[in-house]
Amino acid sequence: MDPNIERTNLSASHAKLSIQNSAAKLSLLMSQPFIPGDNLIFQLESGYGLFRVLAVDGDGAAAVWHLLTYEELFPDIESAEEALSAPDMLHVGYAHLALTDRAFERTPAARLGHHPITDLELEAYQLWRTSAEPRVSDRSLLQLLGMR
Repeated sequence: MDPNIERTNLSASHAKLSIQNSAAKLSLLMSQPFIPGDNLIFQLESGYGLFRVLAVDGDGAAAVWHLLTYEELFPDIESAEEALSAPDMLHVGYAHLALTDRAFERTPAARLGHHPITDLELEAYQLWRTSAEPRVSDRSLLQLLGMR
């Protein structure tokens, strides 16, 4: 057999295996449950945005996800990761949004990191909890942000 053909077959097999491994890692990352304090990233046509999980009330389909969003958009994941190394420099877009579990599941996101939630970050969530009529949205985060 021609050595060039063997190298081409090996390169194609290696590339296919690499793609399969990357897809498996991404699937594992996206299937992990999110917890309060997680920094999540979502993709837009023009870049990436960040948000945080503040709290989760309830379980399963009855869960309500409480999120904080940031104003900044990033050209790539590395820029977003770098911004999270100094979270005090980020600007809050929405201090609190409450989403149904269904709405949250329709928000494609991946964990980018985790750091403890501050009392300041929880202020808007605490106000929501004591509100006479707390609102919970059944629209995805991207829809609420006017992105889709």
